[in-house]
Amino acid sequence: MNQERILKVLLAPHVSEKSALMADKADQYVFRVAPDATKPEVKAAVESLFDVKVKSVNMINLKGKTKMFKGRAGKRNDIRKAVVRLMPGQEIDFMGE
Repeated sequence: MNQERILKVLLAPHVSEKSALMADKADQYVFRVAPDATKPEVKAAVESLFDVKVKSVNMINLKGKTKMFKGRAGKRNDIRKAVVRLMPGQEIDFMGE
């Protein structure tokens, strides 16, 4: 996989209370990823960008909600997330401390 694709696979870390608990207890981190990203691409991207070893990757597809706006139906964007489990002893530090 080329370096350009690696940089486009991961969009952002998904920050929530649940993802923070997962990071503390189970060494799992949640990322928003590109809609066409695959598990091997996500694994390669995390390993190269954060210099860690990945144990497993699980993908989640969230369908966008249908909402009403001024009497018209609208739809929010679909989201694809990846839950990345690291090898024991590995850690990702987003703050850079």
